[in-house]
Amino acid sequence: MIVVTGATGNVGRSLVRILVADGERVSATSRGISAADVPEGVSHRRADLTDAETLRPVLDGADALFLQNGGADAHLLDPGHILDVAKAGGVERVVLLSSQGVATRPESASHGGLGRVLEDAVRQSGLDWVILRPGGFASNAFAWAESVRTRRAVAAPFGDVGLPVIDPEDIAGVAAATLREPDHPGKTYELTGPALSTPRQRAQDLGEALGEPVRFVEQRPDEARAQMLRFMPGPVVDTTLSILGEPTPAEQRVSPDAERILGRAPRPFAEWARRHVAAFR
Repeated sequence: MIVVTGATGNVGRSLVRILVADGERVSATSRGISAADVPEGVSHRRADLTDAETLRPVLDGADALFLQNGGADAHLLDPGHILDVAKAGGVERVVLLSSQGVATRPESASHGGLGRVLEDAVRQSGLDWVILRPGGFASNAFAWAESVRTRRAVAAPFGDVGLPVIDPEDIAGVAAATLREPDHPGKTYELTGPALSTPRQRAQDLGEALGEPVRFVEQRPDEARAQMLRFMPGPVVDTTLSILGEPTPAEQRVSPDAERILGRAPRPFAEWARRHVAAFR
C-alpha cells in the first residue's frame, strides 16, 4: 500500500489519481480530506503531519510513503518522529516532495533551511529514499484567477523574467514512478518545466486558452510585496521576490530529470492553462 500525504493538494490529488489508475492500493491523507477528494473506493483518513501520532493508523501496513514538505507548517514538523512512525508501520520507501530552494537558496530559512532539515532526516532514516526538488509550480497562476475572471488582467512583477515552471501533474507523474520503480532510491531529482516562461507569456497563454486577450499589468516590486504579505510571512515574500526578479542560473536551468523519468517532455504552461481554463472564465 502507498500512503499519500497532502492528498488534497495540487500534487497529491493528481498522484492519488495516477496511482489508482495504475492499479495501486492507495491510502490518501490530509487534515481535512473527505470522500469527495479521492476517487471512488479509495481509502482516506484525516491526519496532521504536525502531529505524527495521527499518522499511525494511516501508515499501518503501508510499504511506501509520499511525504509532502509541510508547506507553511514545515517549521512545526518533527520529521524524525514522522519517519519513525512510518518505519513502525512497515514503510520501506519514502519519496519526499522537497524544493529547488534547498539547493539554490540554502541561506534562506523559508526556502532552503527547513527543507534541508527534512531532506537530512529522510536520508538518515534507514529507508529507501527519493527526493524531488521542483521549481515554481504552474498552478501558482491560480492566484490570478479572480483578476482574470473579473478584469481579464494579470498583475505581476518582473514581467519579462523567465522561470521553467512545472505542471504539478508532471511532479505527480515523477512521484508515482519513484514510488514504484526499483531504479530510484538514493536519488535526488530536480524537476522543471520544458522551457523558460515569463509572467507576461503566461498571461498570454491564459488569454489563448480563454479565446480572448488577457492584459498584463507590470507591478512594482513594492506593490507585489504588499499584496503577498497578506498571505505569506515577510521572509518568504522577500525570498520569493528575489527568485522571481533575480533568479540564479540554477533556478533558470531546464532540468532533464522529469523527461528522463516520464519518458516524455514535461508539459508547458500553455497546456496547464488549457486544462484549467474553467477556473479563469
